[in-house]
Amino acid sequence: MIAPNFKRRLSGVTSTIARLVPLQARDIAIAATGPGLPPDIPHVPLSRVLTMSRRGPSGPRVWHARRNVEMIGGLALRALGKDLRLLFTSASQRHHSGLTKALIRRMDAVVATSAKTAGYLDREATVILHGIDAAAFAPPPDRSALRARLGLPDGTLVGCYGRIRESKGTDLFVDAMVPLLRDRPEASAVVMGRAVEKHAAWERDLRARVPADVAARVLFKPEVPVTEMAAWYGALDLYVAPQRWEGFGLTPLEAMACGVPVVATDVGAFSELLSPESGVIVPPGEAGALGGAIAPLLDDADRRGAMGAAARARVEARFRLEDEAAALIAVYRSLIGS
Repeated sequence: MIAPNFKRRLSGVTSTIARLVPLQARDIAIAATGPGLPPDIPHVPLSRVLTMSRRGPSGPRVWHARRNVEMIGGLALRALGKDLRLLFTSASQRHHSGLTKALIRRMDAVVATSAKTAGYLDREATVILHGIDAAAFAPPPDRSALRARLGLPDGTLVGCYGRIRESKGTDLFVDAMVPLLRDRPEASAVVMGRAVEKHAAWERDLRARVPADVAARVLFKPEVPVTEMAAWYGALDLYVAPQRWEGFGLTPLEAMACGVPVVATDVGAFSELLSPESGVIVPPGEAGALGGAIAPLLDDADRRGAMGAAARARVEARFRLEDEAAALIAVYRSLIGS
């Protein structure tokens, strides 16, 4: 099994490959190929892919593409005589371009990362939702001590993490929190992430428009390594995913695994990840709707605690990374008939 990654810059696809391949390698012969991958995952250079034998030691190989360019790469290798079974995972929730549709038609099988995503495909797909490493993302034993270590204030903490840009709804989160913070002096909002160069001016404008009377409690924090993210989720009382658009969106799962309830917009797979016991879904693009969902949770610590426990239980029952890996391995085996 080969998992290509043809993008050097870190992305959600790259993170997915980095999480899944080492886990899958415990059960099957699988390796990633391409640039931008961590050095500790099973890997073969692209040059070796070009010169590999026509078939694997026990039959055809599976080429698991997640981008157009990787579908093209698989088709090219097949044209060179490699005996490949081509699989594509689609995470997009929009109508595909003509090129993408043509490529998908030539795949041997397709996986969709949510039921919504499957609805945008013109062919049958197996729905396999992403999972989370429930051991790495877990509730902290002492939240107060964790906050002190991270330099975060006591009181009620509400967080919004990820890339800072309009599509991620970071401005909606800030706009929703400002009036709530005015009425709740013990509460603070944490915005963590990075704005790439083309969104840098947008981020500066967002910071500048935070009113002076609550500016000290709207905390903008820089992006941290993935290995440190569990601590930042665990320090929160509530997580907000305010996206205007999303393909899948892992951040709610990461928060849920850390025992944190979630308010999320109805985009990506969020409505499939959350249950009424673990979070609240609101329409996208509406700061007022976000604020209306956040406010009662800010004021009810017992409800937050119950929802956080339900969120953790839901991840353990339905969204473990091991379950995602096993479901994909079942698809691989069906493709090669073994």
